[in-house]
Amino acid sequence: MNATDLQKIKQRYNIVGNCDKLNRALDVAMQVAPTDLSVLIIGESGVGKEIIPRIIHDNSPRKREKYFAINCGSIPEGTIDSELFGHEKGSFTGAVGESEGYFGVANKGTIFLDEVGELPLATQARLLRVLETGEYIRVGGQKIMKTDVRIVAATNVNMRKAVSEGRFREDLYYRLNTIPIQMPPLRDRAEDILLLFRLFAMQMAEKYNLPKITLADDAKQIMLKYKWPGNVRQLKNITEQMSVLSKEREISAQVLLGFIPQDQESTQLTTLGKQTSGQHSYESERDLLYKILYELRGNVSNLRRELNELKEKFNLNGEAKSIDGTPRSLEQADTHAIVPAIIPTRQQQTVDDEDRMPVVQDAVAEEISEPEKKAEQESLNLENQYRHMLEKALEKNGGNRRKAAQELGISERTLFRRIKQYGLDV
Repeated sequence: MNATDLQKIKQRYNIVGNCDKLNRALDVAMQVAPTDLSVLIIGESGVGKEIIPRIIHDNSPRKREKYFAINCGSIPEGTIDSELFGHEKGSFTGAVGESEGYFGVANKGTIFLDEVGELPLATQARLLRVLETGEYIRVGGQKIMKTDVRIVAATNVNMRKAVSEGRFREDLYYRLNTIPIQMPPLRDRAEDILLLFRLFAMQMAEKYNLPKITLADDAKQIMLKYKWPGNVRQLKNITEQMSVLSKEREISAQVLLGFIPQDQESTQLTTLGKQTSGQHSYESERDLLYKILYELRGNVSNLRRELNELKEKFNLNGEAKSIDGTPRSLEQADTHAIVPAIIPTRQQQTVDDEDRMPVVQDAVAEEISEPEKKAEQESLNLENQYRHMLEKALEKNGGNRRKAAQELGISERTLFRRIKQYGLDV
């Protein structure tokens, strides 16, 4: 194809650039357009692969027929066979009628399968049969259907690697790859980067009635040295961002660096699936959760045991034994005699310190003989002990409530409530 015809193609499809690799791709597309050979377009994401099938269709004998561009990666695996090859009525839930599918509707036309490497293996087998014989069977049907379509496919994955890993059929790969077209990444089109920038800047200025942005010399050098992992699509996005957000119309290197990601990995998605060495696993978090649950289970068991011991001190009719052994009702039970039985040990104390007070010793309620009752009642009066401890802590810390609360192991709010309760003058 001579330079004049090449320039007409670029003008018609708004293609900017003079890169030899780009010109070669356009030349191959024009040569293969009059034939029915399958074409596989290979290139990174964002290089403009979608232009090539449009050029092929518009310059082929099928140009007056239908053209469908299908993104194979965006169709769910469970419905992609129905979308491509159609289905019979009642073949699955929701199939209220018949569907011809893309291959039925696009008969005599062209189908562009973008991201063809994402097709499930079962769908790949159906597609291979269409390429070889032009025949297919609808989902849920038995009748063999015929179609005459031109297939142009595109992918941004390493197809040879996908074949070796068993993710793509080798026979289908060679059927699609009859005519390969390689689209160059933007980093290999250094002479086209500034041309594309000027095109996108002009489009934004005309579309939104904005002053056109330009690049300073130092910014141009950065544009040429940047790797552009997102290719032409990334360049267009950054140009549009600067056109709208930058207050300066002449973009300096400093301003440009504010819009270009400095870490290439920031433009990539996280890889899911098999984890390699160095990647984060959540084993430590799981172990920690298991440990917490195990300890919580133990605390619940301890509380249940304490509750059962407490219940044993009461009759089923709600009567409690007094210190002298005389049964009394629960309302008449001496709280000072039973409180020590429900105070947990230091290891069993919960995290909530609202009602937590330092435990001087582990006390268990038990019957006390008559001669010792008066003395023991005096020592078991926890209220007096708590008040005495509060007074000592406040006196030791010069009335500083925060320090006193820390020493007692309670919160300041709890300390303030106790001071108010006991009427202490601080």
